[in-house]
Amino acid sequence: MSEIAAIRGMSDILPDETPRWQFLERTVASVLAAYGYGEIRLPVVEKTALFKRSIGEVTDIVEKEMYTFDDRNGDSMALRPEGTAGCVRAAIQQGILNTPRRLWYTGPMFRYERPQKGRQRQFHQTGVESFGVATPDMDAELIVLCARLWRRLGLTDCVELQINSIGNAEARKAYRDALVDYLQGHLDALDEDSQRRLHSNPLRILDSKSPQTQAILDGGPTLTDFLDEEANTDFARLCELLDAAGVAYVVNRRLVRGLDYYNKTVFEWVTDRLGAQGTVCAGGRYDGLVKQLGGKPTPAVGFAMGMERLVLLLAEQGVVADAATVDVYVVAVGSDAELMALVSTERVREENPRLRIMQHAGGGSFKSQMKKADKSGARVALIWGEDEVAAHAVTIKSLREGDGERLEQSTVPLGELDSTLCAALAP
Repeated sequence: MSEIAAIRGMSDILPDETPRWQFLERTVASVLAAYGYGEIRLPVVEKTALFKRSIGEVTDIVEKEMYTFDDRNGDSMALRPEGTAGCVRAAIQQGILNTPRRLWYTGPMFRYERPQKGRQRQFHQTGVESFGVATPDMDAELIVLCARLWRRLGLTDCVELQINSIGNAEARKAYRDALVDYLQGHLDALDEDSQRRLHSNPLRILDSKSPQTQAILDGGPTLTDFLDEEANTDFARLCELLDAAGVAYVVNRRLVRGLDYYNKTVFEWVTDRLGAQGTVCAGGRYDGLVKQLGGKPTPAVGFAMGMERLVLLLAEQGVVADAATVDVYVVAVGSDAELMALVSTERVREENPRLRIMQHAGGGSFKSQMKKADKSGARVALIWGEDEVAAHAVTIKSLREGDGERLEQSTVPLGELDSTLCAALAP
């Protein structure tokens, strides 16, 4: 039979890689807790209509990238391509928007894209959402929170903050109409993607990677000219707050984000260390989405960070997380020794829950078990054999150079196991 491989773009994360992931996840959770954000856990599958109503039916995500299927009732379902829509749905359904609410979530998302470094079809995001505050101090809090996270991760020098205001829906519509009128006169010179987007999602043309298209945009209308006084005032206040907090930023007037629900503030943290996949964290304000999905009008702002890209960035910077190495390896030769080892080792785990203890399984000779003990990376071996069983004792043997100065090998009564082992493993 042929071997079954993983689905293209859905990768395994191996034990050699997971320590860096765990370091990132622990750090993110710690920073978010320090700012008062509570974790919410959301379904991976939602009704397709949720994303059509929130993201927009003419976006690339909904048109080309979502994994959709009909369930046994004939209802259209989708693997979530992003987290904000599901979080808003849950907040409305569970009735937790009656006061300002700070939430975060993490997990896999799914988009049918061309797999490449930092971009997979199953990818992982951590999302942060804040509901109930309409003023730019909340936008600033999220950005300052990100800046603190980069410092904790050692990534401050690797990322740049880009910010913009895209105003309200009326401003964007007026700008969209003016942009389409302008670009119609340059249609033949636009790149293929921009031509396709001209009438379906023209603001996405601002993100075009084509130098020729960007040159054409230089001579066109700018979104800034269409913003109302409220959007300009809020954006000026956001910049003032970031300046006061010492967070450096670049105003990018072509930053619009790719989802229909954004308004006013949008931002991205970008890096030049990962090639084409330069955005590691992005978000903005979406004050109309709660009402759009059936809730009461509720201002909101949030962001999502790409965990794969942050892990790659940590690796690029040489950030090494501690692997889950073993402290103690348990060797037992003979059935009686295995029984005594099991009971005694569990007692050690009870008294020292932070110790990482690997107990040999599968039998084998003393020599073969000691080879595996050495290969495990453990500092100390606990050894039970016939002699230890008869004496109701255990042999403790140091496995690493340097430990031998304190304890090369010693047989001690079981009652002294805990204190002797702690001495052997002391720094």
